[in-house]
Amino acid sequence: MKRLRVVVSGRVQGVFYRAECAKRAREAGVGGSVENLPDGRVEAVFEGPEDAVDRLVAWCGEGSSWARVDHVEASEEQPTGEREFRIA
Repeated sequence: MKRLRVVVSGRVQGVFYRAECAKRAREAGVGGSVENLPDGRVEAVFEGPEDAVDRLVAWCGEGSSWARVDHVEASEEQPTGEREFRIA
């Protein structure tokens, strides 16, 4: 199991970024959350099988079709056993 916290900057709010991220995470069976930050960035936490988490982080660099991703910063954390994915 792997857990990563990802912060994404660019045009990522108001472009269905969180909804698409949650859909992909649920389809991959990954737990965690995604939320808008007050400064215009989006933060996501992914926990699950290493390959699924890595695919989601790669998607974060592309984003939804209306998004423009400028930067993705990922940091590893200790897994907590999170299994559900939610939009905060």
